[in-house]
Amino acid sequence: MWVLAVLGAHWYLSLFTQSFFNHRYAAHRMFTMKKGWEKVFYVLSFFFQGASYLSPRAYGIMHRQHHAYADTELDPHSPKYDANIFAMMWRTRNNYLHIFERSVAVEPQFTKDLPDWGWFDRFASNGYIRLLWVAVYVVIYIALDAPWWLFPLIIVHAIMGPFHGVIINWFAHSIGYINFKMKDTSRNLFPVDFLMWGEGLHNNHHKFAGRANFAVKKFELDPLYPFIKVLDWMNVIKIRKVVVEQGVQSIEQRA
Repeated sequence: MWVLAVLGAHWYLSLFTQSFFNHRYAAHRMFTMKKGWEKVFYVLSFFFQGASYLSPRAYGIMHRQHHAYADTELDPHSPKYDANIFAMMWRTRNNYLHIFERSVAVEPQFTKDLPDWGWFDRFASNGYIRLLWVAVYVVIYIALDAPWWLFPLIIVHAIMGPFHGVIINWFAHSIGYINFKMKDTSRNLFPVDFLMWGEGLHNNHHKFAGRANFAVKKFELDPLYPFIKVLDWMNVIKIRKVVVEQGVQSIEQRA
C-alpha cells in the first residue's frame, strides 16, 4: 500500500537526518564538514523531518547534557525520573524549547562548536510552517486514496522526531542487552538495527560517544555507518579518528 510506503520513507529519511546531522555531527562532531554542506543538510533536515523539525543546535546541547548527566536529575530525558513515556516526552519537549528559545543559561561546555543557522531554525520551527507540513501529509493521503482508518497515521508523521526520540530515550534505557557496564542504564535494543539507523546500539554509543560506528561486536551492524564512509570518500565530510586508550576516549582530527 502506497500510504505505508510514504510512511516508511518519511520514517527513514527523517531519522537519517536526525541521526547523521543532529546527533553524530551537531552533538558529537564525529566528522567535520564545510559550512556549505552544513547548510545543505539543514535544508535536507527541514524537508525530511517536516512538521517535527529539530534544531541541530538545540538538539546538540540537549544531547550533550544527556551524556553528561545520564540518569541523574539533570538528565533532560531519563525514564528513571518520569512516571511514563508521555511524562518523559513532555519534559523533553520543555527542555528542548527552553534551549531553543535561549531562555535558560547553558554551560559553555555544551555550546562549543555547534552548527547555528538561527533564522533558518526559527523559520523551520515556526508553528504555521509545522501546520503547513501537516496539511501536506493530509493532501498526500487524500491523493493516494488512503482509507479513513489510515489517516490517524498522520499523527506519526507530525511528531516523527519526538517519536524517534522516545524509542531510544525510554526503551534503550529500559530493555535490551548490555555490552559495557556503565554508570547509566543505557542498553542496546537490537544487534542489527535497521529500524533506527543504528541508534538502538545505545549502550555502545554511551561507552564510545565520539565513535561514528555504533556497532562494536562482530554480530552488530550500524546501517548508517556505511553511508558515513561513502560521504567521507566523496569528501562531503571528514571522519574524525577516535583514539581509545586505557578506557579514556579522545578524538583526533584525521589529516
